[in-house]
Amino acid sequence: MLTIDVSTATDERELHAVLAQALRFPGFYGLNWAAFWDAITGLVQIPDHLRFEGWNQLSTRVPHGATMLRQALDQHQQQYRPQFLAEYM
Repeated sequence: MLTIDVSTATDERELHAVLAQALRFPGFYGLNWAAFWDAITGLVQIPDHLRFEGWNQLSTRVPHGATMLRQALDQHQQQYRPQFLAEYM
């Protein structure tokens, strides 16, 4: 399991930076949701279990980003990795 603290993100750019560092995305990662999808489906192997700490803060400060992140991970699980688990704490 990998725990990612998203509580400090105040906008989508910061959220993408946190995700890129924690998930070890390549340096050319584009800091947008299309690039996030490309990264988790073809560039890196994300762990089978992710835990997001500070989810309530993220949802309040960056609601669109929180929604997009959750949708992308749900889609990833449905299409590619049924064993994948994301927790939002």
